[in-house]
Amino acid sequence: MKIKVVLIGKTDEKWLLEAIEKYSQRIPRYLPFEMLVLPDLKNSKSMSFDQQKIEEGKLILNNIYSSEKVFLLDENGKEFKSMEFATFLQKEMNAGIKILTFVIGGPYGFSSEVYEKFPQKISLSKMTFSHQMIRVIITEQIYRALSILKNEPYHHQ
Repeated sequence: MKIKVVLIGKTDEKWLLEAIEKYSQRIPRYLPFEMLVLPDLKNSKSMSFDQQKIEEGKLILNNIYSSEKVFLLDENGKEFKSMEFATFLQKEMNAGIKILTFVIGGPYGFSSEVYEKFPQKISLSKMTFSHQMIRVIITEQIYRALSILKNEPYHHQ
C-alpha cells in the first residue's frame, strides 16, 4: 500500500517544513509515501470563502483517482487514539488498498462536491488547528502508526 497526503498550497513556515520533512523522510522506511502539494489559488483575495472552497475542490477532485481510498481530514470525522489509528492502517493494508489518501483542505474547508465524492472523514483532534499545522500532525501520526505496527520504540504506551 502507498499512503498519499493531498494538500492545497505550499507550507509557509520553515519550522513546519522541517517537521514535515522529518516525518516524510521516515515514512518510506515502511511503505511508499507521497505528499502532493496542489498550487495555491490565484486571485483568491477577490473570491468569497465559498468560491475558494469550490475552486480548491476542483483541484482536489482532479488529482485523486478512482483507485484511491480517500479520507478527508475534517473536524467532524472519526477520531482515533494513536494505537487505534495504527490498527486502522493495518486493516487498510490487509484489505489490499493500493493507495490510501488523506486530504487536507484549505483554510475554509472542503466544497460540498468534495464531501459528496469522499464522505469518509477523520478528525485529528476536537481542537481546531491551522491547515498548515495539520500537515505536521498527519505526517507524524502516520509515522507513529507505522512504527507501532513494527513494534518499534517511538511510541510509548
